[in-house]
Amino acid sequence: MQMKRVGVIGGGQLALMMGAAANKLGVELIVQTPECNDPAVGIASDTVLAAVNDAQATTELATKCDVITFENEFVDIEALSQIASQGVCFRPRIEALSPLLDKYDQRCFLRDLGIPVPKFILPESLFAVSSVNQSIYTKKSEHSEWELSFPSVLKARRHGYDGQGTFIIKNLTDLETKICLNSNFLLEEFIPFQKELSIIAARSASGEISPFVVVETQQEQQICRRVIAPADISPQTEKTIQDIACTVLNSLQVVGIFAIELFLTDGDKVLVNEIAPRTHNSGHFSIDACFTSQFEQHLRAVCDLPLGNVAMKNPCAIMVNLLGYETRTTNYIDKRSTLAKIPGAYLHWYGKSESRPGRKLGHITVLLNELNRDEAMTIARNIESVWYSQ
Repeated sequence: MQMKRVGVIGGGQLALMMGAAANKLGVELIVQTPECNDPAVGIASDTVLAAVNDAQATTELATKCDVITFENEFVDIEALSQIASQGVCFRPRIEALSPLLDKYDQRCFLRDLGIPVPKFILPESLFAVSSVNQSIYTKKSEHSEWELSFPSVLKARRHGYDGQGTFIIKNLTDLETKICLNSNFLLEEFIPFQKELSIIAARSASGEISPFVVVETQQEQQICRRVIAPADISPQTEKTIQDIACTVLNSLQVVGIFAIELFLTDGDKVLVNEIAPRTHNSGHFSIDACFTSQFEQHLRAVCDLPLGNVAMKNPCAIMVNLLGYETRTTNYIDKRSTLAKIPGAYLHWYGKSESRPGRKLGHITVLLNELNRDEAMTIARNIESVWYSQ
């Protein structure tokens, strides 16, 4: 039975961008979000004003819709499990989220599936070989003994996004300082990658899986700045990544969209960095570059509609995030007008009037007639020269 009313936990730009797809499919969105001026409130058929981890509010949301999905993962899993046990339909199901929301649990889940990941530990499992040698530790690993060298990566196990809660650790003193402030961390090896990659894939309730093209993501200060679609990788690497996506989605019996971020290292070796159980910034190019966007595909999956065609309309696309670079209340009308005039450009503004450094305020996608990374980067730099000019 097709679901006609979809509850969305979260009211940010990801929920906002479901709006056009919902209209196309004849679906109503009911949003649970804490603020009346959050981006998705304006496109929602109804709103439950409450924090995304307010389970009582989610119980109210359930009375207004046929199925509930997620815009973010800042939820109370235990409380949602109790709601699901009362017959409320969540897609993806709560059991699919449970091993992913804690980054340590996610690493263990992937390792147990045989999927390659960076070496990782909980910091408390370390012991010093020598108090004199501060550059190398030996650790009790979950899967093998590991000599930990610096730099390494320290990540908050929960609620880290856009670089928040992630630190490059350069020495023992730095590590000890960070752990003293917060013990709930995951520590893992630093990966000297060639490229960062991402794949968005959907799985239907019947088990059909539909992957989008693998894309290259470019991060600065651990925030995504650009996405090039498709990534310039070998067909074998593309297949390896698609196989990883299929393994993850099938093992969790996912219904909906997942994003998988990866490292490509020397020798075309692929390691999974993180999984996001939702629509994702690296898939925004699909709104304008693909016959079916990630947002429409997600709604198709959760509403029991046939999955759409995710092929690209053009050979290449470059997506650039428009990030806040100052603390200011403004809509940047002049800059947006200039960017919208770029040939082949599609500008998306999220309706956030308050800018702060690193905040995602919008994005712009430019479609290209050939896969040319140099041309894509030239366009990206032109966009950024306009956007970040003072």
